[in-house]
Amino acid sequence: MRIAQISPLWERVPPFRYGGIELIVKLLTEELVRRNHEVTLFASGDSIISSKLHSVHDRALRLDSSIQEPDIYHQMILADVYQKAYADFDIIHSHIGYASLPYSSFVKTPTVHTLHGAFCSDTIKIHRRFREQPLISISEAQREPCLDLNYVRTVYNGIDTSVYPFYSTPAQPAYLAFIGRISPQKGAVEAIQIARANNLPLKMAGKVDLVDADYYREQVEPLIDGEQIQYLGEISHEDKVKLLGEAIATLFPIAWREPFGLVMIESMATGTPVIAMNLGSVPEVVADGKTGFVCDDTDTMTQMVPKATKLDRQTCREYIVSRFSVESMTDEYERAYSMVLNSK
Repeated sequence: MRIAQISPLWERVPPFRYGGIELIVKLLTEELVRRNHEVTLFASGDSIISSKLHSVHDRALRLDSSIQEPDIYHQMILADVYQKAYADFDIIHSHIGYASLPYSSFVKTPTVHTLHGAFCSDTIKIHRRFREQPLISISEAQREPCLDLNYVRTVYNGIDTSVYPFYSTPAQPAYLAFIGRISPQKGAVEAIQIARANNLPLKMAGKVDLVDADYYREQVEPLIDGEQIQYLGEISHEDKVKLLGEAIATLFPIAWREPFGLVMIESMATGTPVIAMNLGSVPEVVADGKTGFVCDDTDTMTQMVPKATKLDRQTCREYIVSRFSVESMTDEYERAYSMVLNSK
């Protein structure tokens, strides 16, 4: 099958540090190539991939401060994809959201669009304008704000479990982990409160976006003492795996409808259970009482911390290997491609 993969240009593929979409695109593209599909990745020029690579800029847009109109580059790469569509591809797979919807409606080559983000009132409008376009959700919960679209199937994100070593026992002294954007939606302050209530250290990692700078400075930074509450900034994959694997539990106190939450499966892959808020995809990803706890409020999350230490870490690992591997994710995408092509 000749497949075009379109990635956001903000980060390279794979991302240098933070970038969930770009990591998924990397894993999917490499596995499709391994299965002998002919894949062309449309991404930033500094991407590292074994497939063909097509770019319109030599590096990730986030790294180039000279760019004044970043959306122009997404328009340019979409133009390149769809000018090649008829001759070069059997199917196009977009990971860049609604921007590809108008383009895909003008060509006969089908496009399947993975929804990596959450709906808002504005994005619902454009998706309904192009409601015939085939969509893939990354959780059933992601669909709920807008159920009347052309969903092909749900495909859960997967990871390369071989690069997430299993930690049979947590480190001593015991600590809790939090990895994610330092933002109100991800619940950084709540994670600190849960750790303090249990008299446990908390190790936090993640980036602070410009939009969240005031939140970090005013609400989070004053709580960081460098001892009980530690903020490590953005960290490498190796450091992230070690941080998750050596924790007694990973906290996921989100305050929004998370479409998936990659850190949850990364944590469980290392053997570390997840204590999470019951919003969005959480009950689809965490096996409540087996690989973590799905909670309705922060008080319950606080109470579940001691219980998390009694969960079987091998069960956490096996759960991810069986349900959220890159192989199972790619199996589902191949089925989705076939469904879309057979419907034409």
